[in-house]
Amino acid sequence: MDEKYIKLLVDKCLWFNNKSLLISYNKLNKDFVNKLVNYAKTKGTDDVFLEEIDYNYKHDLLKESTIDEIKENDYFKAINWNEYAKKDATFLFIESEMPGLMDDIEPEKLALESYIRRSTKPVYNEKRDKGLISWCIAAYPNEVWAHDLFATDDAYDKLYDYIMKMCMIDTNNPLVSWDNQLTFADNMVNKLNNLKIKKLHYTNSLGTDLYLTLPDNYLYASAKDEKGIVNMPSYEVFTSPDYRCTEGIVYSALPLIHNGAFIDEFWIKFEKGKAIDCDAKKGKEVLEGIINSDPNACYLGEAALVNNDSPISNTGLVFKTTLFDENASCHLALGAGFNECLKYGLKMNEKELLSCGINQSKNHVDFMIGTPDLNIEATLENGDKILIFKDGNFCI
Repeated sequence: MDEKYIKLLVDKCLWFNNKSLLISYNKLNKDFVNKLVNYAKTKGTDDVFLEEIDYNYKHDLLKESTIDEIKENDYFKAINWNEYAKKDATFLFIESEMPGLMDDIEPEKLALESYIRRSTKPVYNEKRDKGLISWCIAAYPNEVWAHDLFATDDAYDKLYDYIMKMCMIDTNNPLVSWDNQLTFADNMVNKLNNLKIKKLHYTNSLGTDLYLTLPDNYLYASAKDEKGIVNMPSYEVFTSPDYRCTEGIVYSALPLIHNGAFIDEFWIKFEKGKAIDCDAKKGKEVLEGIINSDPNACYLGEAALVNNDSPISNTGLVFKTTLFDENASCHLALGAGFNECLKYGLKMNEKELLSCGINQSKNHVDFMIGTPDLNIEATLENGDKILIFKDGNFCI
């Protein structure tokens, strides 16, 4: 099914406004990427930059390097992204996890590496945030990831089949299947935007009791924009809350894999928007590193809604990659908010966005909070209260 998957990624998810393409990928996926490049060339692409990442080498380099050496090493920087963003290139990121690989790396080093990657591509960041370039995150299996999930001889084939199914590659026409899914998402977006929501109250049996305030002129959005689909797959609609107003406590529903490190069974407490306390059964230091990675990483930038009754959630599996797990569960994100989630936000600068409540940060880290008993009550601008989520699913 590789051919159908490649066709979906190139023809539906990406928008080739010129002939330049940057692909970032795990070296274990080299054969798949070569096939994808060959297909892209039939569409007129003739300038391809391949950022091949050797995660074992990256692990060893982080392990052996000092903090100062990491800061100075060009390996951890994303300079080429700026050059291709200047060309208005298309960007494709192929995720292929190596669960647990970074568990023995100091959290401070992981947080620093993530910060460097994000802060050394300002041209890319600006054009992405303003909707000026096409980009997409997708996934492809590898043996390490597969055998971490399944203790069977056919683990790779199992993971491959799950990925194809979750991306609807197993349907007769994946492009039409995604048109239908995106139409559903657009309908939810329109309903949520027309409600004129002021606050959201999240509760469930894990102990989540969280209040979010939406900015004036908020907008919900889906992963589809004029330039393609930014996540494959995507079953979410999302917005950016007013980062200054979050109150309460939220509990994780699924593990979080961040830069290869595992964080599980955690909670975060917020006051006046800021994460002031947290704990985790595993990975607390990594979680603290995320929260403290820059001055505004302790505030929320995203609040996304995903039906518990959805294709990924219904597998009953934790895939240990945010791309899939966030599309199985309502989620929040620490760090940067989205320009497109505010009316006229795409025309605003960072200072203007902050003044309207849209967080600005070098980081953006999603974590999953949705459960089968999650309820979300919306308080509207006129004071009315309605449930928009009941027992884990939309009820509007």
